Amino acid sequence: MSKSKYKKSNINKPCWVIKIGSALLTADGTGLDNAAIGSWVQQMASLHEQGVNVVLVSSGAVAAGMQRLGWKQRPHALHQQQAAAAIGQMGLIQLYESAFQKYNLHTAQILLTHEDLSNRKRYLNARGTLREVLNLNVIPVINENDSVATDEIRFGDNDSLAAMVANLVEADHLVILTDQQGLFDRDPRKYSDATLVKEAVAGDHNLEGYAGKSGTLGQGGMLTKIRAAERAARSGASTHIANGRTSNILLRLYDGESHGTLLVPASGRVAARKQWLATHMQSAGDLVLDDGAVKVLRKSGRSLLPVGVTAVNGSFARGDMVRCLDNNGKEIANGLVNYSSVEARQIIGQSSDYIESILGYVDEAELIHRDNMVVF
Repeated sequence: MSKSKYKKSNINKPCWVIKIGSALLTADGTGLDNAAIGSWVQQMASLHEQGVNVVLVSSGAVAAGMQRLGWKQRPHALHQQQAAAAIGQMGLIQLYESAFQKYNLHTAQILLTHEDLSNRKRYLNARGTLREVLNLNVIPVINENDSVATDEIRFGDNDSLAAMVANLVEADHLVILTDQQGLFDRDPRKYSDATLVKEAVAGDHNLEGYAGKSGTLGQGGMLTKIRAAERAARSGASTHIANGRTSNILLRLYDGESHGTLLVPASGRVAARKQWLATHMQSAGDLVLDDGAVKVLRKSGRSLLPVGVTAVNGSFARGDMVRCLDNNGKEIANGLVNYSSVEARQIIGQSSDYIESILGYVDEAELIHRDNMVVF
């Protein structure tokens, strides 16, 4: 694997979402592995120092709680899982905060449920929070909000959560650290001739036939990791499934060494991102743009500001998909809008500097940010 696959990016600062599984974090159930966590934190701090935005998706809350409570088996009852998560989360986050502070880095705890990312308004709120945390050079530590989640809104495994976060922050790479070497074409525990799949295309349905079952502590397995890679690829992220116990694994991947399994998107990052946005949802309304705004979107690739909008059609909420039309009614773009139709009608034609004085608050300077827009 060449270094260019990791060090070059279409954005100024590459972003890695790194997911660490329960079996690794808890030393297969014997309690939080302080030494291993310290090693991963050191590597993430080094990546950060080298100009990589790092987002950590950490399992381990339920497993850590189980260890504190002396439970040997993951409970089936949801309220028991929630209690274990609440108990274990305290020690887990405290450990991360202490470990990152050794490198003068702060952490931000962010707990999410599936509803947070499936609800369009919450999606934009979560995205805005994560972007600002990264802008502040703080490391986001993300976990599923196990202590309040229900069967209907639970991610079910942090592999899926990590993939959705990769979509959310438009990550270049999703790295899933596990206690396995990667994906094999057959179960290596049963077949001595099993071969490691070093590289494949995310979404290749043949890969699902290779997946085995999950372990005792984690809810995922290789199947959830394959599906996570497919989801991450929708916004152009590649996924690396690697053994977290390999010495300096994150830095070795960054340096271009071949470890584990690399699953790449079928199309390039920009094309995948546009396809994902274009098919994300049905249009809820229209924004009519003046000629200057049309020119800016088409030629400069910039965000849509209120000053360039002349009319608002339809009724929509923050986070809805809207169409951008020129004066002749031709569709030139669509994207996720940062303000409701009621709010948009009040601020169109105005400089972004006046949004707060008009509405009494300001969420974003743009009506549609360029990262949430597809121009046709």
